[in-house]
Amino acid sequence: MRVPCGFVLVIAFAWLSRPTVLSLAIGLPVGVLGLAIRAWAAGHLEKNRSLACTGPYARVRNPLYIGTLITAAGFVIASRRWWLAALFGAVFFFVYLPVIELEEQHLRSLFPEYAQYAARVPALVPGRGLAGDRRPFRWALYLRNEEYQAALGFLAGTAWLVFRLISR
Repeated sequence: MRVPCGFVLVIAFAWLSRPTVLSLAIGLPVGVLGLAIRAWAAGHLEKNRSLACTGPYARVRNPLYIGTLITAAGFVIASRRWWLAALFGAVFFFVYLPVIELEEQHLRSLFPEYAQYAARVPALVPGRGLAGDRRPFRWALYLRNEEYQAALGFLAGTAWLVFRLISR
């Protein structure tokens, strides 16, 4: 469901964007922040091999989704179409929140320690979380998780916004 909704969001974004220099100057740094959070999380995630609880996962269970939400907010600001925020929000609420629940069920079955982790680390709003293990970011994980695709998507979205700005 995420992929078809993603295509709808991209089409709506591409068709309706009306950026200005100011909206790009405000929105793109917000998007970069979200992208950085995603990258940081990807560098700590060994999918289905070990429970991620270092880096941003020590403070919040779903930093990839938070990064996606912040990146989307940056694009909404840059596009100057506030109703896109409602569309992005609806997709997050109706698609991503159920996906998060399914992923958590999977993690509970895969890692016995997940219940204790979930009790200490909030799902979507960063909190105190865990202390201790401070493993460093690992580029190998970033690459294995193919997070560079998010960066390429961000660059494509940015290029589209700049094109829309200069083609008016």
